[in-house]
Amino acid sequence: MSKLFNVAVAGATGAVGNQMISSLEERNFPVNNIKFLASSRSAGKKLRFKGDRIVVEEMTENSFKGVDIALFSAGGETSKHFAPFAARSGCVVIDNSSAWRMDPEAPLIVPEVNPHAIAQYTNKGIIANPNCSTIQMVVALSPIHRKVGIKRIVVSTYQAVSGTGKKAIDELFDQTRAMINFVDHKTEVYPHRIAFNCLPHIDTFLDNGYTKEEVKMVNETRKILEDDTIGVTATTVRVPVFFGHSESVNVETRGHITPDEVKQLLKNAPGVKVVDDPSRNLYPLAIDAAGKDDTFVGRIRADESIENGINMWVVADNIRKGAATNAVQIAEILARDYL
Repeated sequence: MSKLFNVAVAGATGAVGNQMISSLEERNFPVNNIKFLASSRSAGKKLRFKGDRIVVEEMTENSFKGVDIALFSAGGETSKHFAPFAARSGCVVIDNSSAWRMDPEAPLIVPEVNPHAIAQYTNKGIIANPNCSTIQMVVALSPIHRKVGIKRIVVSTYQAVSGTGKKAIDELFDQTRAMINFVDHKTEVYPHRIAFNCLPHIDTFLDNGYTKEEVKMVNETRKILEDDTIGVTATTVRVPVFFGHSESVNVETRGHITPDEVKQLLKNAPGVKVVDDPSRNLYPLAIDAAGKDDTFVGRIRADESIENGINMWVVADNIRKGAATNAVQIAEILARDYL
């Protein structure tokens, strides 16, 4: 691309905001001018971009004048307030919170899956970035859905603490160190100890017994795959891993497809890396996905309890592909094809 763009990163000092900055630099996004925005508490800090140290500014309703693309990772309530001001200023918002995902006027985008839907950004000037656990799952399932159709998805997630933020990363580290040294530990971020434990509880519980995270996966999957007839059920679990979400995904397809056909399909799919050789103990691991942008898929096998069933194990870095990189990929398509 020969054209350069003025970019703002809102929530620049957070874990995802930091990675957005890194991804813009790593992927050599055509930046003319970049602006880092955050709350008043973080204003004045300096962050690096391409060798320059740039001062973080307090985000206000007037921060987006002259900005072409704004990458938001500042939380849902902040986004609900500031994103419309940004859009009215003439820039396109790519928002990482849950604020706009189910808004019928805001496209919900995973570039490997539904890039055509980016065109809908003109409705509101806001593009939604999906939930991290949804992103990696639909990257793996979209090729199957296009080939034979998906009737039902049963997913159980094993999600890293970085999905909650820096305080959760620190809590896992501090609790682990405390337990190894046989000293008292603090539990502040999660309702129970996360070190050496698994918590079947991500986000708040709803009246139907599901959590908001689980319902997000249901609704977002249908919207991204553009098929409300797909049955989706989810159980989301927080595990003592720093980076990288893992998922056990069971799919009932409408047409028949063999595990070997699925493997070949995914080997040719954008953004997917198949790691599947049980004879050599090769399968996707969170520690291998951390720091990478691919979605890793393995343990691909038939579900022998139903006629058209496939099981798989899906792993991705939740901060990169699950959030920041996905947003930058959206920005790349936007800049190349629409702006």
